[in-house]
Amino acid sequence: MAEPRDWALTSFHFTVEWGGTEISAQEVTGLSLSTEFIEYRAGNDPTFVKQKVPGLKSFENITVKKGMFRGDVDFYTWYEDVQSNPNRRENIVINLLDEEHNPVMSWTIVNAYPIKISGPDLNGENNAIAVETLELAHEGITLEAVG
Repeated sequence: MAEPRDWALTSFHFTVEWGGTEISAQEVTGLSLSTEFIEYRAGNDPTFVKQKVPGLKSFENITVKKGMFRGDVDFYTWYEDVQSNPNRRENIVINLLDEEHNPVMSWTIVNAYPIKISGPDLNGENNAIAVETLELAHEGITLEAVG
C-alpha cells in the first residue's frame, strides 16, 4: 500500500498569512530564487578551465491574487503606507496544506513590501469575481517541510 508521502502534493490547497492574519487568496506566484555564478580561474590552474562559483542570490517578485471583499482595503493601505514609510516590511507565510488542512510545506517571504497593486478588470458583460493583485518585492524566501 502506498504511503501518503509517496503521493505528490496538490497546489490548490494553501493559506497565506500576512500581518498575523490568514487571508483568502486565489493564487500565489513567484516562489522562486536563483543564484548568479562567478567565473573564476586561478592563475596557476594547469587545466585552463574557468570554474563557476556561487555568487549573489536573487528572488523573483511574489504576486498574490485575492478576491475583493466589502470594506477590505488592507493591501491598498499597506501600499500607501510604504510610500511614506519605506522601512515598513512584513513577513508573509504561505502554507501548502494536506487533505486534513495541515501545513506540509511552508514558505516564508522575508521583509516583503508592495510595489504594485492592481484592481479588478471591470466588465458589465461577465459575472466574474472581483480580484485584486498585489506584487511584492522582498529580501528572501525560506522553505520548511512541516510535519
